[in-house]
Amino acid sequence: MKPKYRAGKRMWSRSEDAAIRRYYPNEAGAVTALRIDRTTPATYARAKKLGVCKSAAFLVSAASGRLIGTDPRGNAGRFNPGHVPANKGLRGRIGWAPGRMADGQFKKGALSGRARQLLKPVNAERISKDGYLERKVYNEIPTGVTREEANRLRQRRWRAVHVLVWEAANGPLPKGCAVAFKNGDKRDIRLDNLELLTRGELMLRNTIHNYPKPIALAVQLLGAVNRKIRRRAREEQDRRSA
Repeated sequence: MKPKYRAGKRMWSRSEDAAIRRYYPNEAGAVTALRIDRTTPATYARAKKLGVCKSAAFLVSAASGRLIGTDPRGNAGRFNPGHVPANKGLRGRIGWAPGRMADGQFKKGALSGRARQLLKPVNAERISKDGYLERKVYNEIPTGVTREEANRLRQRRWRAVHVLVWEAANGPLPKGCAVAFKNGDKRDIRLDNLELLTRGELMLRNTIHNYPKPIALAVQLLGAVNRKIRRRAREEQDRRSA
């Protein structure tokens, strides 16, 4: 019978399923696969889908290749207890590598290629996405720290310059506080222009009610329009899915 195909895949026939039910429980899957001209993985998968399992007699036979008690069957591909690998102790040596492998290995702390080109030195400065001047305070991450601590240190490689100026004069920034510009100009980094505020005070300073009434009204209207657009989009999505 000519095989049938769907979407480019060969479909399973009734005769193949019957052969799996008849032969698969009592012989190796590879043998059954040869009988029906299928791959061994495909035969295993089809047997599982049909709910066909190996028989108890086959599982204890030599053909199964299973290791049962002290029976040596299946031992050919296993490492026995106490086996000593041929390369034991070799890879533990510092700088060990066969042939010229060491020439192409990464060295701890070494940078090359694009990473070296993008690396900024300590004290380099940049403008953040929020418009603040930032300065790089260190490059190397100390060894022996936890992964969480290392990630925190990576995030603090760049510090806002106005915060560094304030800390140089007053000590570490207290938890839950921020350094703000008195005149609102982020470029005017002078100690006399900096003040320490709590996060709550900073939020009140930045609220729209401190802007002129026309600007505050425009911000509120924009928010209302965006909320209405999102609500309409959700209603349209619900209507289509219904």
